[in-house]
Amino acid sequence: MQMTRILLVVTCLAALEACERSPHELILVTPSSPIDRSIVEDLGELFESERVLTRVRLTEEPLSEEAALDAIASGAADIALVSNNLAFRRDIATVMPLYPTVLHIARRAGNDALAGPELLRDAAVFAGTEGSASRLIFERIVERIGLEDDEYRYISNTSEMADVVVVFAPISPEQIANFPDLVLSSIGTPDDVGAGGIVDAAVLLNPNFRPFVIPMGTYGDATPDPIVTIAVDKILVTRNNLDSSVVYDLIHDILRLRPALAAKRPGLFQQLSEDFDASRSRFILHPGTQAYLQRSAPTVYERYSGVAEVGVTLIVALGSAFIAVVRIFRVRRKNRIDRFYAATIDVRRTIKDSNDPAERQQAIVKVRELQNEAFDLLVDEKLAADESFRIFITLSNDVLRQLGAAGIDDHLSDA
Repeated sequence: MQMTRILLVVTCLAALEACERSPHELILVTPSSPIDRSIVEDLGELFESERVLTRVRLTEEPLSEEAALDAIASGAADIALVSNNLAFRRDIATVMPLYPTVLHIARRAGNDALAGPELLRDAAVFAGTEGSASRLIFERIVERIGLEDDEYRYISNTSEMADVVVVFAPISPEQIANFPDLVLSSIGTPDDVGAGGIVDAAVLLNPNFRPFVIPMGTYGDATPDPIVTIAVDKILVTRNNLDSSVVYDLIHDILRLRPALAAKRPGLFQQLSEDFDASRSRFILHPGTQAYLQRSAPTVYERYSGVAEVGVTLIVALGSAFIAVVRIFRVRRKNRIDRFYAATIDVRRTIKDSNDPAERQQAIVKVRELQNEAFDLLVDEKLAADESFRIFITLSNDVLRQLGAAGIDDHLSDA
């Protein structure tokens, strides 16, 4: 008996172990940007070291953001980290925003007197990789100020001496440390934010951007004053037909690992919230993301339970009122028939000891009138054809019989 119990317990444990889901593996595109690549590598290491519902494997080859979206759409990868300023695509869906990237515009110290085209003419410009958010922003700048492509040159790595740096990057001191002797440029003052300045115009024309102020001293000598700039989120995206439960589990894992991520990069992940805002996303939200954001929302039954309670209360109140009205009508009808009872009994008492034929005939007429009136009220539905009415007819016919009236049986049959 004891051995049977042990075998039963072992069987149950084995069944539970078999039922436990194995983690779902997702292929994450390795970003071409070094700092973004470093961040996703940290994320991949945490997913490997922790007990999670999903696993993340990075691709061997780094891809630009546009190429990453193509890889996701083709099924070569599952998720990618991209800037939230790319063109809308129907086959791509947003999983969640991860961290903000801030536009850093830096110039070489001593070039303060130069501005606009003069600052960029014959300059060595580092603007990130081709197709990146910072490269796109720089191309818009040079197009607006009317510079030709041959009036400046791009540098592709940080080992070359840069005259101008235009890059979207997380707040990271080592990012500027790669470019010594540079000073960050501001596109306004903190008081300009919300006052209709150029930063507000940039946000108005690009709703996925938001104003951002880099505090004084964040980058040491490179930020002698507060720097007003713009920020755009780095968002995790996937194809829109990826299983919703997998996306739900991925969001759950990332948010559960938030303290470990924040410990490595506190400036990035400290503000990551369970109720993140994806309203500025350039792509549609994935159904798994919607399910996660609405996880605490009341169900249809809970949402309308208050209305249902009010409805039930109203129904009960109306039912009670209806019953009360029915009772009132019954009481009124009962009061009416009681009047006929009292009048008939009063006639019987009046002629009980009388032998005068005239008085008896008068009493018979009185009783007949009561019967006729009762039938009229019955026709008008002011009296009910119930047992009380039959009792009155029986009572009145008994009185007529005692008075010796003729045709009593006919009245009785009519009742």
